[in-house]
Amino acid sequence: MDNAEQKRVVVVGAGWAGLGAAYHLARQGYAVTLLEAGPYPGGLVAGWQTAQGRAVEAGIHGFWYPYRNIFALTDHLGLQPFTGWTRSAQYSPQGLEVESPIFQAQPYLPTPLGTFLYTDFKRLPLLDRLSALPLLQALIDFDNSDEAWQRYDRITARELFRQYGVSARLYRESFEPMLLVGLFAPGEQCSAAAALGMLYYFILAHQPDFDVRWCRGTVGAQIFRPWTQAIEQAGGKILANHRVTDVQVEQNRVTAVFCGDAGFETDAVVFAMGITGLKKIVEQSRTLKERQEFRDLRNLGGIDVLATRLWLDRKVDISRPSNACFGFHPTTGWTFFDLNALHDEYQDEPGTVVEVDYYHANQLLPLDDDQVLRQVHQDLAGCIPAFGAAKILDASVVRIPQGVTHFAPGSHRFLLPATTSFDNLFMAGDWIVNRHGSWSQEKAYVTGLEAANRVIATLHQGQPAEILPVMPDEPHIQALRAGHRWLKQGWPAWSSFWLP
Repeated sequence: MDNAEQKRVVVVGAGWAGLGAAYHLARQGYAVTLLEAGPYPGGLVAGWQTAQGRAVEAGIHGFWYPYRNIFALTDHLGLQPFTGWTRSAQYSPQGLEVESPIFQAQPYLPTPLGTFLYTDFKRLPLLDRLSALPLLQALIDFDNSDEAWQRYDRITARELFRQYGVSARLYRESFEPMLLVGLFAPGEQCSAAAALGMLYYFILAHQPDFDVRWCRGTVGAQIFRPWTQAIEQAGGKILANHRVTDVQVEQNRVTAVFCGDAGFETDAVVFAMGITGLKKIVEQSRTLKERQEFRDLRNLGGIDVLATRLWLDRKVDISRPSNACFGFHPTTGWTFFDLNALHDEYQDEPGTVVEVDYYHANQLLPLDDDQVLRQVHQDLAGCIPAFGAAKILDASVVRIPQGVTHFAPGSHRFLLPATTSFDNLFMAGDWIVNRHGSWSQEKAYVTGLEAANRVIATLHQGQPAEILPVMPDEPHIQALRAGHRWLKQGWPAWSSFWLP
């Protein structure tokens, strides 16, 4: 295509969403400029190196069985970045609490039976586990529709579990830890709608959904580096250290994006950053401040994350490569990962390399690095005593204030849809309202493709990206949902009977 006729697109934010939009649009012949505020493409999953040349990233990110679109992307790029499917464990100060199998290797049972029967609970009594069964009604009722989000977003996850009779012990030892590592906040600070959506997608929709694999190195090196090279080979331009400060608008269309004095003319824009990054742009932008939808972002927030990586002087026997922990800190969840088992570069390491990540870590961020490492060492020894004798040879501490989305009760009304009040400005990210049903990295990537498709529909150039849907509900769930809808239509009081 002649350069004079080539349509220009500016994508802001180089995480899963921004890279997804930029890659597809560049392949469709658009002149794509990708602006990233940080020093590296990748956002929260960008990787870099310590002064000693050791690989570091902002926390470990899993790739779950339902991540169909991300797996299709890595296949398309010719990459093989993942480990095999792994087993996981859960610890409390009392020791090992739960071990999960590779669910796809077990005989298939209708959901959610496999999840409950194949998970090895070391201490949790059967009676407590059975108290979760009434929650099935809420999972059937919550169909990811806007109406369901509006109703369930009004209450907290803790209220929801109490309302449906979940035992105190099951909540404390199972659901609360899931919320702390899945939605990054305690149940009293999580939307019930977000809790239902997250639990269903990652755990309950199909027996294998909780199966997970990991990158065999940093995501930045294994996926994002070859992906950004593919974008540049397709004609896209990636500019790091470019923080957007304002936009220019003519006739309700964004015609330029500014990073300080540097301007980039454009025919369409995709904003693909997290809430915290977008709020910073709105604070500086006279144009965006004029729109209610962007001012309303002040009602939304993020959650603090603390990511640490330790190189120890000896091998510690860690039975499972990925481990979640509860009961150590009242409102903070944390995980630890055996990188000797997960990352290729550490397979022959003489000592142990372990990643320890904390979520809802606001009370830990003010600590200095030495204080953080003492706490990490103490927590690890509380799970596996052998950690106590190990000495730290090297370590990295990464603080990520307001780094991940906080799906707080009542926040849904302020989350942005993919389309905005500007004719050619589209949104992408894991917090954008859409109906696909995915979560986390998969949702971010899917919304990036959806934004690219909206650009194509607006500018009438290129073919839309194929987006693989979430796997359909199992037949018995479909039947239960159909019956539930029939009851609601014939007896409107049915819904209010279950949820005030």
